[in-house]
Amino acid sequence: MRHWRLPDTHNIRDLGGYPLASGGTTQWRRMLRGEALHTLTAEGLSGLIESELALVIDLRGPHETGLHIHPFADHERVGYRNIVLFDALSPIALAGPSFDMAQRYCDALDQCGPQFAEVFRAIADAVPGMVLFHCTAGKDRTGVVAALLLANAGVAEEDIVADYALTASATGLIDQLRTRALSTGSDPMQVERMLASDAATMERFLAALNTKHGGIKAYLSAIGLSASEVDAVRDRLC
Repeated sequence: MRHWRLPDTHNIRDLGGYPLASGGTTQWRRMLRGEALHTLTAEGLSGLIESELALVIDLRGPHETGLHIHPFADHERVGYRNIVLFDALSPIALAGPSFDMAQRYCDALDQCGPQFAEVFRAIADAVPGMVLFHCTAGKDRTGVVAALLLANAGVAEEDIVADYALTASATGLIDQLRTRALSTGSDPMQVERMLASDAATMERFLAALNTKHGGIKAYLSAIGLSASEVDAVRDRLC
């Protein structure tokens, strides 16, 4: 099941079922990507816990995490890590008319290596069970982390791009974010640009990963991850 149909959520998705270069597929119920979780109902929370959720990685910045209490921040059974990833992307109002989302993703490879490494280590060190990582919309910060995890697993680029583009189908969430942004006086064209999940954006990110950074293995090594850490993350998904 690609989309997890939890009450009051729109964009929680499983990274399982993608074909691997080595044969087989990524495993279901190992890693989930998603949006902000403060809207989860008791039913949704129970569904995740009963599915053996072990760790939640929150990629949002303090101006976001301070708005609502995170349901897993002090949970007795589920670990919680807040690893802030390119926080400047969060408020739509910060994006100027010339903002280039794809370039921002590419810049993150240069500027956010320590944070990416921290995410990988958190996953490698997590107790057995599912890992769920999320930002606000489950698109940008979540999207680049998902891309790195899938690339590390050996998933084809076309499937990584397709996974990224699926956020466009989360129309309920996109509508909410659009309404919220427009209510602050943001430019409508700017809002649409920020909310888009164009395949070309992820294609440029993967091209930068391969051409500028030598591919996923070279990049993960360059940001300080050991071979055993990289393998541990791959094994959790595969």
